[in-house]
Amino acid sequence: MRRLYAAGAMLAFLAAACTGREPVCNEHFADGTPPAIVSPSLGKKTQMLCFEGYAVMHSGVSRTPIWAAEHLTATSVRSADELKHKNSFHAEERLPAAERAELRDYARSGFDRGHMAPAGDMGTENAQYESFSLANMIPQHPNNNQGLWAGIEESVRRLARQSGELFVVTGPVFEGTSLQRLNGRVLVPTSVFKAIYDPARRQAAAYVTPNAEGMEYWTMSIAELEEFARIDPFPRLPAEIRETKMTLPVPELHKSRKSKNRPVEVGPTAPETKGKP
Repeated sequence: MRRLYAAGAMLAFLAAACTGREPVCNEHFADGTPPAIVSPSLGKKTQMLCFEGYAVMHSGVSRTPIWAAEHLTATSVRSADELKHKNSFHAEERLPAAERAELRDYARSGFDRGHMAPAGDMGTENAQYESFSLANMIPQHPNNNQGLWAGIEESVRRLARQSGELFVVTGPVFEGTSLQRLNGRVLVPTSVFKAIYDPARRQAAAYVTPNAEGMEYWTMSIAELEEFARIDPFPRLPAEIRETKMTLPVPELHKSRKSKNRPVEVGPTAPETKGKP
């Protein structure tokens, strides 16, 4: 097997089993199996963190998540719709100080603190608060975060309402060898992906957008995403589901973000990568 599970995943499971203090991560994963890290370089200094509404694999190298996993249901999404949105950004104290992002890293950076597991998906006040952990954030271009990406997030919630349940894995992609860091610490992704598995329909696919201004996005199969992002979001899916791209809805922008520029799907897959870690 060429897929490498980060050592932090096993440590997190063992810690939860021994102490009983952590939420159970398995409930956030399709078939109870966490996403797999394919690239050895992505697996360095990683630690899995379990939250009420999601789980993340955090990287002490990038000081961002490598992935965030959620199990969305129609009921949880409707509960989230009824909650008042409260911003509560905070550093994640369970992480070593040298490996975690701090609020000052994002200050005056020009980038948003972009959720990987969205606050809008969280069905309780506690889950919403936990979604504002910086362990769940990437430096995200404001136009992307507040425009196209917000439209993708809402489209996924709408799909969860229609289908009954979805498993969702979201994460950054780091391409090239000259990547920007906020405050010399937090690595800025070049792209962002969101993978969706619909167990009722037994179909899956992923959105990918550049971490930049604009309305262009790609959709791809899970097999294509694994090659592109070096993450396998759903390791136990059979080949026929992994290799067949389900039809994903066109992102629908919030009314306050309406403009003459509309989301546009381009190409069959994202551009070829160069210098991928």
